[in-house]
Amino acid sequence: MHVDDATYPRNLEPRAAAGCNESSYSSSSLINMAENVSETEELVKKTGATSIIWTWFGFKPSDEQQKNILCRVCGAKVPAKSGNTTNLFYHLKTKHVVEYQHCQAMQPSAKSSTKNAGQKKQELIQTSIQQSFSKGTPYIRKSPRWIEITRAITVYLCKDMVPFQTVERRGFKAMIRAIDPRYEVPSRKYFTETEMPKLYAELRENVEKELCDLKYFATTTDLWSSRTMEPFLSLTIHYITDDWNLGSRCLQTSYFPAEHTAEEIAQGLKEALESWGFKEESQVCITTDNGTNVVKAASLNDWTRLQCFGHRLHLAIEKSMKDPRTDRAVGVCKKIVSAFSYSWKRRKELKKAQAEHHLPFHRLITETPTRWGSRQMMIQRVLEQEKALSQVLKADKKTKHLVPTWQDTDVLESISRTLGPLLEFTDALSGEDYVSVSYVKPVLHLFNNTVLAAADDDTELTKDMKRVILEYLNEKYSDPKTVDLLDMASLVDPRFKDAYIADDRQEFIKTRAVAEILSLLEVQAAMVREPLPHTSTEAAADGAEAAEVAVESQSKKVKRSLGSFFKKASSDGTAALADREAIEVELRSYLQTMQVDGETDPLDWWRLYQANFPRVARLAQKYLCIPATSAPSERAFSIGGNIVTCHRSLLKPETVDKLVFLANNL
Repeated sequence: MHVDDATYPRNLEPRAAAGCNESSYSSSSLINMAENVSETEELVKKTGATSIIWTWFGFKPSDEQQKNILCRVCGAKVPAKSGNTTNLFYHLKTKHVVEYQHCQAMQPSAKSSTKNAGQKKQELIQTSIQQSFSKGTPYIRKSPRWIEITRAITVYLCKDMVPFQTVERRGFKAMIRAIDPRYEVPSRKYFTETEMPKLYAELRENVEKELCDLKYFATTTDLWSSRTMEPFLSLTIHYITDDWNLGSRCLQTSYFPAEHTAEEIAQGLKEALESWGFKEESQVCITTDNGTNVVKAASLNDWTRLQCFGHRLHLAIEKSMKDPRTDRAVGVCKKIVSAFSYSWKRRKELKKAQAEHHLPFHRLITETPTRWGSRQMMIQRVLEQEKALSQVLKADKKTKHLVPTWQDTDVLESISRTLGPLLEFTDALSGEDYVSVSYVKPVLHLFNNTVLAAADDDTELTKDMKRVILEYLNEKYSDPKTVDLLDMASLVDPRFKDAYIADDRQEFIKTRAVAEILSLLEVQAAMVREPLPHTSTEAAADGAEAAEVAVESQSKKVKRSLGSFFKKASSDGTAALADREAIEVELRSYLQTMQVDGETDPLDWWRLYQANFPRVARLAQKYLCIPATSAPSERAFSIGGNIVTCHRSLLKPETVDKLVFLANNL
């Protein structure tokens, strides 16, 4: 037991504590103690001491190393090595009996305290042993924690397109061991054959539940060949929910080994919709590129098709670039990019030149024929870095001939002036998180009247390129079915309404809108009247009851008058006429609403005003889900390209389909 020095501030207090008075000491003892008081009052206790014996012993303050132990009672020096207290107890027992008795009286509590401390220490040791065993014991498979970590790893592998071999690499295992030492990472085979298929099945089930109640949807599709030259057919779906949120899902990137004829593609697309339980009647439109086989496949299925705006604009630009005046300048531009792409020395010199001319430290961009706008980006970057490029090219005899002449620069500037604004429109219309189809008519109108309209300061090359692009786009978007579709989409967008519909077509589009709304209401009414399916027992009972009613009705059958037929026909016609008039009034009210800002999200607007225009809202929900480009399918193939790499070229086609689905939809 630890006793503080303050318990006995003076040397004679231990006697008093033991119940002895000062008269019990002999006169000689008192004289000796009195002589030693001055020497022992200043004694300090041993540093870190816990034994009760140090109440009667200490050290002089000057003895910093605490080597000479002195008795507080008699001041005698008592030898003791390494803090051993045996000699101290012996000295107290032989020289100071009363103090020794007092010390012994206090010992049991100290021992009890020591015992309690020992028990606590033992319990802590046992607890730490249990914890050590628990930390070293691996999780039981199928335990909640093991399942949680395994699912997290599976999602990581699939969402981030990481090879399954990662789980067997030492670095990954070390990381998991640092996060949770009790978790043992399963083998790659377990993730490939068990966890990934399980995750795919669960996610597919969730997506099916999410899409089962869709009233209308649009799709995009495309064909793609992987690194291993295996063909795949993609299908994405786009829809608007009842609470006016735009959604999209990649349904499949399925292996398509059949001949890529229109008939085979048409059958493949039908089977894809059937495998998900979708009805063709609910599909509003399919957006595709301009491949002849895909176009014909949509026609064979009798599906409404929208041509991809991105592909059309890309082809229009390619056609305008076939002008012989652009050949040399574009060729020089490509050679310059190539000269810097394969030489680290030129890149190093280019950075120095960029610093001298205070130009941004941008790299040159290589043209990719299949990437929209890549040529324009290449030309813009060369024009931006022209001074630095010329300085580096002139310093090398091998590349001096690649320095652009003033004629080349003029041609590149003319091209950039024509194509520069178009790049932004392509990017804007390629999104799938916002409404895009209603933009097509306004964008075409903008091209014709502003962006691609001939200006007084345009060069002849710029004017010719603008004219070629406009002629191509106007021709391709003059198809009657395409025009009707785009006009309907523009009409139900509160930002545009009938502003971009030709004057001679406005009445036709309004009449068509009324007819479509009336048809949608009739379909809805028919679905409401459709009886629920019965069980076999209920069906038998209903059949017997119906037979009895039929017998009674035959026995009591009364001839109907001729007027009753006309009465029913007249009532039906009146109801239909009333519905049409109500729809026309609602459509006029919608078109007369306040002008909406161009930055407003049309879905947010319809969420607020759906109650005011419930019939027109149904038409908006049908048309605004259509994507203006087939970029969603292109993105699915980009993900497929990141999955089927040179290191994963042996992946089976069905595995690729599942991995693309998971990467897109997780």
